[in-house]
Amino acid sequence: MSSAHAHAIAQLTEVIELLRPQYQNVPGFERVTTKLKRPDRVLEGSVTIEMDDGSEQDFQVFRSQHDNARGPYKGGIRFHQDVTKDEVMALSTWMTWKCAVTGIPYGGGKGGVVVDPKKLSATELESLSRAYVRFLGKAIGPWIDVPAPDVNTTSQIMAWMVDEYEQMQHEQGGAQANPLASFTGKPLLLGGSEGREEATGLGGVIVLNELFIELKKAGTFASKSEVSIAVQGFGNVGYWFSHHAAQQGYKVVAISDSRGGVYSAQGLDIPALLVHKQKHGSLETFKCDKHLSNAELLELDVSLLVPSALENVITVKNAGKVRAKYILELANGPVTPDADAVLEKNAVTVIPDVLANAGGVTTSYFEWVQNLHGYYWSKDEVLGKLETLLQTAFQEMWQQKKSLKVSARMATYATAVKRVIDAHLLRGR
Repeated sequence: MSSAHAHAIAQLTEVIELLRPQYQNVPGFERVTTKLKRPDRVLEGSVTIEMDDGSEQDFQVFRSQHDNARGPYKGGIRFHQDVTKDEVMALSTWMTWKCAVTGIPYGGGKGGVVVDPKKLSATELESLSRAYVRFLGKAIGPWIDVPAPDVNTTSQIMAWMVDEYEQMQHEQGGAQANPLASFTGKPLLLGGSEGREEATGLGGVIVLNELFIELKKAGTFASKSEVSIAVQGFGNVGYWFSHHAAQQGYKVVAISDSRGGVYSAQGLDIPALLVHKQKHGSLETFKCDKHLSNAELLELDVSLLVPSALENVITVKNAGKVRAKYILELANGPVTPDADAVLEKNAVTVIPDVLANAGGVTTSYFEWVQNLHGYYWSKDEVLGKLETLLQTAFQEMWQQKKSLKVSARMATYATAVKRVIDAHLLRGR
């Protein structure tokens, strides 16, 4: 597949054909589905900041706003040297489906800055964060587009961004809604939500639990300890997924970071692994049964494979070597469409990213609601609401999968895309 956006459109095209019989002779179906193949708007340009040495440096910036038929655009901002326009267009498209499948009232957005943040001082990082918000200007806001953290962005960066947005509102004559609701993933002291940090990883475990219930009914597994798991990626999402999965009785046998991975047949000690990573910066010297590469981890003989790092790690070149019978996508777009076809032929069940990693955006939605109301929930309340919503989303997908006799990905997309199409048709767009 030539690009991430082409990957997203290939998936959309397939699900449109699946849905088409339900829209026979419905005026507007073709127009709506054609429209969904392109974002509503892509902002691109550059911002200039003053560096610590007094020089000036330009940075390329993007924001893709895919669709807002169901509510404001919603999606993260990533700071990475490899960010492209194509990538943010794809990610904003996937965000539209992710919000729709969980039923939260948002459309998809995604932003990015081409930068290696490790090369910036704290002062330069703050200047870049504020400059990006100035670039976005009136294109964001609580009822327009609500950004959040993504790759290499943090709650501190969200704090700088929301402060800059609030200053802009005052310059323009005051805010129409609580400015804190313009960004999510903020620190707790600035309106952030309890539970947000672990929500994506924990959400993956909630979805896994629902899958396990179905597999136990089918006689595939008798207990969680029989489910062996390999996790690619040990950032925030991979760590929290591994932590909660191990706590709930699953056997996490392999984990990798960008430099390589570790394997232990009896299951890894996740707290010890985190301490080692924080102390040494990688997993390379952690004591285990064996060390392995990221490529080797993807081909391990385990029950469940969890790619939680980057896009396009399972391709047509290595899909045939995947021995896990179940894949839970915690990264965005880790399996290419060509690889999907190979996995399906090999009877591998893939729980797609737009459902599996929806815990983060769901908790962002809860944060937004709390900001707008000026009332805050406890961590137990937040995670309880998250669990209920993801359980419902999984069950809707599983019923679609059985009734339509399609893959879990197509069942998930069928639910999500239909909701977006119907919103457009109801609006008469």
